[in-house]
Amino acid sequence: MQQTVQERVPEVTGVLSVVSLALVFGAVGGYVPDGLLPRVDSLLSAIPHLNAVISLTAIVTILYGVSAIRNGNLSRHKQAMLASTALFAGFLVLYLYRVSLEGPSSFDGPATIRNFIYLPLLGIHILLAVVCIPFVYYALLLAGTHPIEQLPKTAHPSAY
Repeated sequence: MQQTVQERVPEVTGVLSVVSLALVFGAVGGYVPDGLLPRVDSLLSAIPHLNAVISLTAIVTILYGVSAIRNGNLSRHKQAMLASTALFAGFLVLYLYRVSLEGPSSFDGPATIRNFIYLPLLGIHILLAVVCIPFVYYALLLAGTHPIEQLPKTAHPSAY
């Protein structure tokens, strides 16, 4: 299986990206059937705070991983990037759980700020989130299916 995935990294990346984005947009669009997920109100109210801590921790692990690879420490880089991926997955699961049960958050501020600041920033956020998914899958699939010695020969940017 690993060899098959190794030979088909772009195709597997595409399939995983489409499936992931369909799940995300399905949850955000309200297509999760009622009753499918148990409602835990204490968890729902804690999710924004948990996700803030997860985001901050992910920033730290990403910066640590970049520093590690620039210093040639492959094992620390790998650990930091896997931790970052796990944090991202945890963030996404919590976010999708909340939005599946409560729907997307509304903006209750002034209309001018909503129209000229909030909505453009939200649009940029959504665009960047959609664009980053294939890159994350591609990097993870390359790292998971290729020996370290082969990675410089693959088509990806280098940190050096």
